[in-house]
Amino acid sequence: MVAVFPQKHLTDIAEWHRMGEAGIFPPESRLELIEGEILTMAPIGFNHAGHVNRLNRIFANLWNQGVAVRIQSPLQLGDLSEPEPDLTLVKPDADDYTTRHPEAADVLLLVEVSDSTLRFDRTQKLRLYATHGINEYWIVNLLDQCLEVYRQPQDGDYLDRSVLTTADSIDLVALPALQVSVAAIL
Repeated sequence: MVAVFPQKHLTDIAEWHRMGEAGIFPPESRLELIEGEILTMAPIGFNHAGHVNRLNRIFANLWNQGVAVRIQSPLQLGDLSEPEPDLTLVKPDADDYTTRHPEAADVLLLVEVSDSTLRFDRTQKLRLYATHGINEYWIVNLLDQCLEVYRQPQDGDYLDRSVLTTADSIDLVALPALQVSVAAIL
């Protein structure tokens, strides 16, 4: 007799969307599809939510410059992942992304605000974003009060990593004229 082991059933984007349309998950569920697995995400605490609002305020003026600011909205990465990053700056879309979710090629900056999810954001999310070529990924590290900056994705990792404090400022790779004070974020 040949041994047969149970195997995971990985969900793809099409099946994930059908489940959503069928109302399988309660509307208040905080779920993300990451590499084919449906993950329950941590509840959003007040500190996390406040920092997301702060980021939104910092980048909101970019709408006037043709950059779309998305807050906790889906991003399609391949056929198996649809995370909802805390903030994503994306290239403009003629339909304002009403007919599709942005993809990696649309992303100018992706930001996760991390406290209880720091380890996950530094490992699985980092690998996911690097694998799909997200050129600039920031982690607003609320535990250590710093901004972790990841650039130059290659082979599922980032070649350029830096940690900034409230004394620093940063220019975005895709928007070099824009300088952001880390103190304004933290």
